[in-house]
Amino acid sequence: MAHWKYFNEGDIIDVVAPGYPSKPHEVEGAHDFLLKWKLQPRIPKGLIKPHFLHAHEDEARFAFLKAAIESKDSRVIWCLRGGYGSNRLIPMLAKLKKPKEPKLLIGISDITSLHSFFIQEWGWSTLHAPLLDRLGRNLVSPKFEKELHEILFGQETEVEFKNLKPLNEAARKVKNLKSKIVGGNLTVLQSSMGTPWQIETKKSLLFVEDIGERGYRIDRMFEQFRQAGLFKQCHGLILGDFVGGEEPSTQKNNFKLVFKRWAEDLDIPLFQGMQAGHAVIQRPVPFNTPCMLNVEKGKGHLVIKTGGRK
Repeated sequence: MAHWKYFNEGDIIDVVAPGYPSKPHEVEGAHDFLLKWKLQPRIPKGLIKPHFLHAHEDEARFAFLKAAIESKDSRVIWCLRGGYGSNRLIPMLAKLKKPKEPKLLIGISDITSLHSFFIQEWGWSTLHAPLLDRLGRNLVSPKFEKELHEILFGQETEVEFKNLKPLNEAARKVKNLKSKIVGGNLTVLQSSMGTPWQIETKKSLLFVEDIGERGYRIDRMFEQFRQAGLFKQCHGLILGDFVGGEEPSTQKNNFKLVFKRWAEDLDIPLFQGMQAGHAVIQRPVPFNTPCMLNVEKGKGHLVIKTGGRK
């Protein structure tokens, strides 16, 4: 595991847009947010250009990402927004030589493709945490903005998730489970299946979240993961936030039934209640760093090392 370096005031932050475009006022908001934290935003000219799907053509989005990876004066790559597009850049990324120094990738949702690549190919630890356009629009509460600041600037070396709900007997029996977290957006992880960059779950806790997916689609993705052997290899499954996905007939989702079914079907621990994903609260989840999971008084308690260093 390669540690990333804690932030210092004045640090350059390379801003990239590997997926959907952000509007000009959102880019400006992201810029102002980084200045508020006394950081130097580096948002390249022409980062976003009209395109029918993405923030720019594949080659241009990759060129900006490559420049951020290879820049000698910055240690951070922070994504503007998610959407769709990162996985189209992976074959180009695979041709790059592994950098000597690790950098910190920050983002969620579509950025899951990049998290998995950097972890599996280069051994980096990354941070599943709010995108810059969200922070720039003041959609993160002061409490959780402070938490993110303390993690990035090294005042906190661990992230703690209390009150995880064990959904099956295997989860209720967990004691001193040492592992690491991998995963991210469920749909994006599914898109890696059958590729050379398929998510690796060996000796890891698999964290998943999603937005706008109905119950049958979540069930189908889990079934594909099971048939592909992903659940057999991992230490357990942790559910983040699943939002949207209401059934047309009832205007309510059926997630509870889906997760209950999988709790009964799986012989690995299944937990629910990680405040991470697309809901209002998007707590940071360090990927590919040591973590410890315990169940005390019927509640799961997860402590994850941030992966930072001085």
